[in-house]
Amino acid sequence: MTNPLADKIKALIRANGPISVTDYFSLCLADPEHGYYRVREPFGRAGDFTTAPEISQLFGEMIGIFLVHAWQQHGSPANAILAEIGPGRGTMMSDMLRVVRRLAPALYQSASIHLVETSDRLREVQAETLAAHEGKVRWHQSFDTLPAGFLLLAANELFDAIPIRQFVRTAQGFRERMVGLDADDRLTFAAGVAGIDPSLLPSPPQSAAEGTIFEIAPARDAVMAAMCERLRTGGGTAVIIDYGHLSTGYGDTLQAVRNHRYDPPLANPGRADLTSHVDFEQLVSRAKAEGVHVNGLAHQGDFLVALGLLERAAALGRDKDAATQERIRDDVERLAGSGAGKMGELFKVLAVSSPEVALAPFRKKAP
Repeated sequence: MTNPLADKIKALIRANGPISVTDYFSLCLADPEHGYYRVREPFGRAGDFTTAPEISQLFGEMIGIFLVHAWQQHGSPANAILAEIGPGRGTMMSDMLRVVRRLAPALYQSASIHLVETSDRLREVQAETLAAHEGKVRWHQSFDTLPAGFLLLAANELFDAIPIRQFVRTAQGFRERMVGLDADDRLTFAAGVAGIDPSLLPSPPQSAAEGTIFEIAPARDAVMAAMCERLRTGGGTAVIIDYGHLSTGYGDTLQAVRNHRYDPPLANPGRADLTSHVDFEQLVSRAKAEGVHVNGLAHQGDFLVALGLLERAAALGRDKDAATQERIRDDVERLAGSGAGKMGELFKVLAVSSPEVALAPFRKKAP
């Protein structure tokens, strides 16, 4: 079976030489003809992966509670902009709005809802999901076109899909990791010639064994900087949820997922979702450098439980049959538990604000 994107990438490599991991990543996800987000339906059981909002309404409800609290702590400003970047099928926004409408009718009435989505196909799905809020919802190709003003922003599994650069330790030091062709004309990883500023490495390069991978993500850094600048100028709070690590380190986290299973990253370009773990230490550093207050960084499980996940789950299961109650318990365990297949520890939650406000469930002073 041929793969048109693989053929296109191989032709590029034959013509111009190996391409960087960041270019490969971009082509896999966003090639106009064959990119994953252009041609696949990634979400849910029939897709390649299931995001937290698709597991249970409880997830979006907790995020809604958090943003209502943030709005109140900021002084309940009128005409807030409630926005999500990469809103999937619109499920999380729908669950958030149900809570906002119930807990803070004044916020719901005066807010405008904005979705940053580049896929026309997903926009149609989102419009269906959010049909109850027709007239309030606006779509944007880019974060830059959001209207000015006070912003409440949610981004779930956004940063993991923004391309990274990889460097591999060779006998000559760290060199950029490239994608080239092997003797059998198959895609393969290779070391290029570009090096890396040693000051970016988490420990002296000499201490890393040959073959060690280090990842940086200038594109993620740029997105975080844009978010922070926006919060600084208009005020507001952003909550970022993704899988990743709390501190910068070595390691290869590039991964592909296809039909709910891991797939070799070079095996099915355009047909598998390609992601990597988010370096939250770097996002926090960027926020601080931009002069935005870091409310805190928590494991997803701790964050959700502190916001009332268990109480809400109990209320949802009340007077329901045993099978429904069991399903709700399973969903809670998947969202907040730790271990294989669970999100509670692997996923982290970062909240940033401008001006500084104290937001539960984070400590008043961030580390």
